[in-house]
Amino acid sequence: MLITRINIVPRDSYKGINVWLLNVALPALALRYVPEIEWGFGTIIPAISPIIVWIGANLFIGIYAKKARIDRATKTALIVSCGLGNTAFLGFPMISAFFGEENIQYAIVFDQMTFILFSTMAVSLVLKTLSGGKISPFFIVKKIFLFPTFLATITALIVSPFLDYSIINPFLEKILATLSPLALFSIGMQMKFGNWHSELRNIIVSLSYKLLLAPLIIFAIVKFSGLDGMTGNITVFEAAMPAHISASLLASQYELNPQLCNLIVGVGIIVSFVSSAIWWWVM
Repeated sequence: MLITRINIVPRDSYKGINVWLLNVALPALALRYVPEIEWGFGTIIPAISPIIVWIGANLFIGIYAKKARIDRATKTALIVSCGLGNTAFLGFPMISAFFGEENIQYAIVFDQMTFILFSTMAVSLVLKTLSGGKISPFFIVKKIFLFPTFLATITALIVSPFLDYSIINPFLEKILATLSPLALFSIGMQMKFGNWHSELRNIIVSLSYKLLLAPLIIFAIVKFSGLDGMTGNITVFEAAMPAHISASLLASQYELNPQLCNLIVGVGIIVSFVSSAIWWWVM
């Protein structure tokens, strides 16, 4: 944030950083850790948890929108901002800090489902709000299958049972070393806090769901299902991540209350440093 404010680099430099993160670092993460995932009952809860959070956001914001009588654009901005978590750019560095970098693998399933929801449900909701038209199924499928991290995940799933490519793990780990610092640097460059007073109520409602209620729901499901250990802990931790940056940027790009979207992302990241520590302590 400081580097951005003193104009050392162009304000949109984060776009170049994001190209590296999305097309190189995150695919390397999938190639490195997907083969080590032990598939079974333990991956069901991480896979369905983002769906539960998304459905909960639609219900929660739907009720709030009726009572507060907010406009449709603001309602959509709130849903896409608090319905999806920042499970990769912020989630992976936070997991590395709280649980150790070797445990990032437990977050990949949660993050991949979050991406699928972003590419389908969030995109559809934003475009529906704008035009009321229908989205082509081909458009959605194409968007998913052309995403590098998704392709890397599918490749790892197909290849790893038949070929041990662990010989390239040291190379992948060198690339992964760039993920946490560059992701947080990119986030810092995008944070804006101007004129927050007018959106205070909407910010509080959004963050109350995303940082408190959503992880509480997933925490209850994890405990009820008996999913103990690192998989359960990180599933709750990922559910406690603040707003999905790409989803918020998407809503902002289409002028669905861009000021609110930026504020939810910026304030959410700062508050999440405290709330995540609290959830880590609870677990």
